[in-house]
Amino acid sequence: MAVQIRKLDSTDANFKQQLHTLLAFEAATDDAIETAVAKILADVKARGDAAVLEYTNRFDRIPNGGATHIGAFDLAQDELQAALAALPEAQRAALHVAAERIRVFHERQKQELNGFTYTEPDGTVLGQRVTPLDRVGIYVPGGKAAYPSSVLMNAIPAQVAGVKEIVMVVPTPDGVKNQMVLAAAAIAGVTRVITIGGAQAVGALAYGTETIPAVDKIVGPGNAYVAAAKRRVFGTVGIDMIAGPSEILVLCDGTTDPDWVAMDLFSQAEHDELAQAILLCPDADYIAQVEASIHKLLPTMPRAETITTSLTDRGALVKVRDMAEACAIANDIAAEHLEISAEDPQQWAEQIRHAGAMFLGRFSSESLGDYCCGPNHVLPTSRTARFSSPLGVYDFQKRSSVIQVSEAGAQTLGKVAAELAYGEGLQAHARSAELRLKKQQS
Repeated sequence: MAVQIRKLDSTDANFKQQLHTLLAFEAATDDAIETAVAKILADVKARGDAAVLEYTNRFDRIPNGGATHIGAFDLAQDELQAALAALPEAQRAALHVAAERIRVFHERQKQELNGFTYTEPDGTVLGQRVTPLDRVGIYVPGGKAAYPSSVLMNAIPAQVAGVKEIVMVVPTPDGVKNQMVLAAAAIAGVTRVITIGGAQAVGALAYGTETIPAVDKIVGPGNAYVAAAKRRVFGTVGIDMIAGPSEILVLCDGTTDPDWVAMDLFSQAEHDELAQAILLCPDADYIAQVEASIHKLLPTMPRAETITTSLTDRGALVKVRDMAEACAIANDIAAEHLEISAEDPQQWAEQIRHAGAMFLGRFSSESLGDYCCGPNHVLPTSRTARFSSPLGVYDFQKRSSVIQVSEAGAQTLGKVAAELAYGEGLQAHARSAELRLKKQQS
């Protein structure tokens, strides 16, 4: 199956329409999935542990007739530490390095998120207090692939934020546990690991059961059932986002090895058939070189079939007038991952307003950010980078306003508040403010 990646030109009269057609992705609501998820969530809410046990035994094909109680899915900290100790040295070292870099970045992020107070001349104190969530749930996929990097990226910022309880759920189809996932949980400071997954795990975290505590927020990726469940429980608990397919947008001035760019496009296309990989470049000859590299390197990829479908259905090589126009188009696309592979990437980065994460310079491959640079790899997709941010310490904190009005301040503010309250027809509000005014001396 040969890849037939589309080629676009920004000078074409209908380029904008072509681009927006390419970008269009709607997480089409599958009625069967929505119906199944609604039933599972209602059942978990009503029957608690019994429902979670039933669905987990069925969907994850738990061996030996299935588990007889929820406690069978709880992993002891000793098992997590044993998994870490049993890893090959190279894997264990890589997890530790990645975890430390992720922790350092998020510790720096936390320093920028401290609360503040200030005192006005009349003694009134105003400010903001930042406090962590009490308990969060982390969903980690365990089906077709396992993602220890996602454990680190979700758990470490929660721990840095000061969350006391981090409950991780991870399905184990056929009872098979991924040792790197468990080792990552040990390194990241996860307080409890429960080997359940799917909509029933989301429901258990959202509503609580006899043995699984309700959390304040659920984060982490999952399949269509998990996404539908997170959407439905939002409001009962917080969620991070409803993530779409992975995306990469490469802005290149034609000075990077075309094999490097081709492989960077593959790095997202290999995730799944709906992933999107796009190149913007002002050099037509260079675009042809990248296309040649794609055809040359594709047969060497174990996931060549997935890459081929992704690039054929949703990929593009786009000829632009110049790098300035590439930046303007990039802002319209608002990609999850944006690589600026150019001689002077900083000058073009200054023109970017919308991107989940920016990778500047030819040595900054997106794959490094996925694993070990430090910034979070949980990023907004499907153009939501226009208004959303990467997962961070701030997602595991909340802010409370602090208002301490002095007696002198109440004399000034009380009159303003009363005037506005009477204007809104809320007399009790007005009188509450007026009662604190000093009576005028005759």
